[in-house]
Amino acid sequence: VQLQASGGGLVRAGESLRLSCVASGYFIGNYHVGWFRQAPGREREFVGAVSRSGVSTYSSDSVKGRFTISRHNAKNTVYLQMNSLKPEDTAIYYCAATVRTDWNRGMVYGSWGQGTQVTVSS
Repeated sequence: VQLQASGGGLVRAGESLRLSCVASGYFIGNYHVGWFRQAPGREREFVGAVSRSGVSTYSSDSVKGRFTISRHNAKNTVYLQMNSLKPEDTAIYYCAATVRTDWNRGMVYGSWGQGTQVTVSS
């Protein structure tokens, strides 16, 4: 199961972006969805996740209070709202799906699709 992330771009520090994660060919509502990012020369980092229903979310300490994950299952889409962006948020952002009940753990995700570049200038 691969998901497609989009919505990235170049913004200034302090600005906001909303990324979208879309499923093609299947219903995203059957899956918990996680967001990840990878900066050049660094390992992939687990940013956060949302449960299938959207009732529960998890955010890493590095983005807590600034990033919000939500979903609209009828639109087959999951969102990552990023506020108060910092230069250190610069990375390629990916989303991935899991059916595991421990969906708030980054290691249960795999099969990342094409990511979207987010660049934050100072």
